[in-house]
Amino acid sequence: MTPFCSCSSIPLFIGFTSAGLPLGVTFSFLISSPMVDLGSLVLLMSIFGAKIAIAYVIIGLVIAVIGGTIIEKLHMEKYVENFIMNASAVDINSPTLTRKERVIYAKDQVVETFKKVFPYILIGVGIGAIIHNWIPESWIESVLGGDNPFGVILATIVGIPMYADIFGTIPVAEALLAKGALLGTVLSFMMGVTTLSLPSIIMLKKAVKPQLLTLFIAICTVGIILVGYLFNIFSFLLI
Repeated sequence: MTPFCSCSSIPLFIGFTSAGLPLGVTFSFLISSPMVDLGSLVLLMSIFGAKIAIAYVIIGLVIAVIGGTIIEKLHMEKYVENFIMNASAVDINSPTLTRKERVIYAKDQVVETFKKVFPYILIGVGIGAIIHNWIPESWIESVLGGDNPFGVILATIVGIPMYADIFGTIPVAEALLAKGALLGTVLSFMMGVTTLSLPSIIMLKKAVKPQLLTLFIAICTVGIILVGYLFNIFSFLLI
């Protein structure tokens, strides 16, 4: 339901985790929010048709649920940075705080989190802007076009350095299809860009430890690649 890109989803992920929501739930949000939303569903339907659009959304939600469930079952809470987990700790006298004191407390928490994350936001967005201009659409089309058996893997890898929301990837995806790229390859590219962009990974690195970050990347990457190949195999049912 939320129209956030991968980078703007991370502050919400931090807030949800700090508030005490289960880690599996917050990671499901972190996967699903940038990958699918209602606006993208409408736009996808207008360009690719209802079957492909609905299949894309369903698959995106499935990846989010499975990914969050795996993280939940593995009890990865210890791999979240302490400043996030400790932010939910409230003094025992907090119920007696006045409204003004609660606002001040909330403001202090926001400022503390902002100071820790903001440098990574600048670095991430800067890298994303530079890389985005270095990778022309024509080059992507030449690499991913045709029936390359490694097209899905390449599409996922090529998509990771780029920074865009779902709306920014749709014009590129349409061009890839026009150049002969397979449907699954195109969808893997879109999922890679929206879910695993390098700027968002850099930002997320500040919030979680390497073990949890690696697990998150692995779950998303494997899921995206499997989905891409499945779409390539069964695309005749959707076209």
